Amino acid sequence: MQKVAFVMKLKPGFEEEYQKRHDEIWPELSVALSEAGVSDYSIYLHRSSGFLFAVQKRTENHIADLLPQHPIVKKWWAYMSDIMDTNPDNSPVSESLECVFHMD
Repeated sequence: MQKVAFVMKLKPGFEEEYQKRHDEIWPELSVALSEAGVSDYSIYLHRSSGFLFAVQKRTENHIADLLPQHPIVKKWWAYMSDIMDTNPDNSPVSESLECVFHMD
């Protein structure tokens, strides 16, 4: 199992809308993530900065790298693009985080 963490940025004033959209996550998106080997996926909001900290587990044989090509992922990105910092293809601007400490 591989653990991956990254940060994204929420636009100011959209904290509740971001929460609402994730409370109502599309079942087909959840299926696509699971089928790609993603599990135990959490996103945390740092309210004062708008940074979103995400962490997920991926199976050893995951295909998460193919998710950006999946139609439902592209549709979700378009849906979220009005409330997050995004790239020209609507994917969230994100930066990988390096694990500097872990304790089981």
